[in-house]
Amino acid sequence: MSVAITGATGFVGQAVLDAANRQGIAIRALTRRAQEPRSGVTWVEGALSDRPSLDRLIEGAETVIHIAGLTNAPDPADFHDANVVGTRNLLRACQDAGVRRFVFVSSLSARKPELSRYGASKAEAEKWVGASGLDWTIVRPPAVYGRRDSDMLELFRAARFGVVPVPPRGRTSIIHVDDLAECLLALAAQAGSGEIVELDDGHPNGYEHAELAKLIGRAMGKRVLAPHLPAPLLRLAAKADRALRGDEAKLTPDRAGYMAHPDWVCDPARAVPVEIWKPRISGLDGLRQTADWYRAQGWL
Repeated sequence: MSVAITGATGFVGQAVLDAANRQGIAIRALTRRAQEPRSGVTWVEGALSDRPSLDRLIEGAETVIHIAGLTNAPDPADFHDANVVGTRNLLRACQDAGVRRFVFVSSLSARKPELSRYGASKAEAEKWVGASGLDWTIVRPPAVYGRRDSDMLELFRAARFGVVPVPPRGRTSIIHVDDLAECLLALAAQAGSGEIVELDDGHPNGYEHAELAKLIGRAMGKRVLAPHLPAPLLRLAAKADRALRGDEAKLTPDRAGYMAHPDWVCDPARAVPVEIWKPRISGLDGLRQTADWYRAQGWL
């Protein structure tokens, strides 16, 4: 199997490179800037807006895994350019090159596009994938965590002090980035069925938000309080984060919009068949591994 991927230098993309190396799968990977040599990886410099570099990326590839996407932005209008236009450009290149298989990494937020510009951009990109005529699978991960992740790091840092504020009451699924990476490669090897799949760590009905916060506390060796922030207070916190950290803010108003929704649990009817993939890393084990990695890197 010859695989080309986008987003290779990001959080999920690096985990896919690691998994591909373990499995002996050769990867062609798009990058905006020069990278250090990496076993099994052919780096292709370019961008989703540059057609010649996309042609070089997918040359000879049987499968493309499209991971690249914007998840957080100070200007919500940027989501459309990155997540919709970029996907459309890549699809056109794949159509012209006769690529057989296309695996698109979307988001559970695409289920409720009215809640955020991010979710709306992913939902629109899904429509382009579905109409492409390629052999496709759309993957909607829930909250992804693991080594190299800077988003959930905020919760681990809060756990050190015994208080982890959480969104209004609701439930969410999670998945460790290594499990997600293994799943993407497994799906890349399949003859597609034009399906949308949702994958998690196998914990039935996900986690109540406070339950997840307390698991993070256990992973850190702390007992934590997990107060629920009402939606108006969550929106106010987003404004405060922007005022304090500017464009580096993690809690944007767009994120606050979908965080307040009570149900981000993966649908069992959309699960990946177990003969193709099943999760290996439980929530508590994965969170402990992540805490250990953060400590080893000095992030905590």
